[in-house]
Formats: sequence, structure tokens, C-alpha cells
Amino acid sequence: MTTTTTTTTRAVVEEVLRRIAEGDPDRVAELYADGADWKLDWPEAEHGRAATPWIRHRSTRADAAAHFREIAEHHVPEAAGTVVERILVDGDDAVVLGEIRQTARSTGRAYRSRFALHLTVEDGLITRHHIYEDSLAVAQAFDAGSETTAL
Repeated sequence: MTTTTTTTTRAVVEEVLRRIAEGDPDRVAELYADGADWKLDWPEAEHGRAATPWIRHRSTRADAAAHFREIAEHHVPEAAGTVVERILVDGDDAVVLGEIRQTARSTGRAYRSRFALHLTVEDGLITRHHIYEDSLAVAQAFDAGSETTAL
């Protein structure tokens, strides 16, 4: 591990977070390598549900852009407020810790979900995107039959 690697990793992670906040999926996707290892920590049976189509494994730059488009389509943008609390960097790897604050467009339910995002940066591109979040809070917010509010 070199200081240069750690500095590059931090710069790419900070840039991807900035682009995500700006809301331009194509610009976000430019920072992902084709063939990236993209996984979400959700039960496999729940991947690709109609209410949460962004929850599935991805691998291409086009997939990355689609992920952020689908999130935007299914949430109320004015009610979003993700908070990044810490970025930890060790060589090519970074972990972003924080809280997602969103409102499901289909139900109007707000939710909060703690998250850890593990990114790996190689040659200036993100090659791993693994997100660990409170899938129950998200699922409840999108469940039209549920009366539970996940705040």
C-alpha cells in the first residue's frame, strides 16, 4: 500500500459521492469499470421486485447508470438526504459509512437506512461496489400493504 494509492482511492470515492449527490447517473457511471463487482446485501429472492428494481447485482457502466436512474424514479427527490459520516481508506479499498434518508414515491413513506458501502478503486475506476443497508426499512417503505413506517 502506498500513500499515492490511498490518495487516489480517496479522490475517486469523494468524486463518485459528489456525482451521486448531483444526480447525473451517466457522470456517476463514468467512474465505474466495466465488469465491476456490484452487489447489494439483500435476500436473493427480493432482487428485482417491481417496487425496488434497482436492487440487483450489476457489472457494467450502463448497469451503474441504470441503478441510479431507477433509484431516482422510485423516490421523491425533494425528500432525499443521504448523510456520509465517514470515509475509511486502506490502499485500493474504501468504506463509506452513513445514513440514507429517502421517501418511496409509490407509498409516500419516508425511511432511514444505515449503510456501509465498500468500494475498491483500481486504475482510477471503481471495480467493487458492495452496499450493506437496512433492507427491511426499504422493503417496508415500498410495501403498499404494510402500515409500518420505517423511521
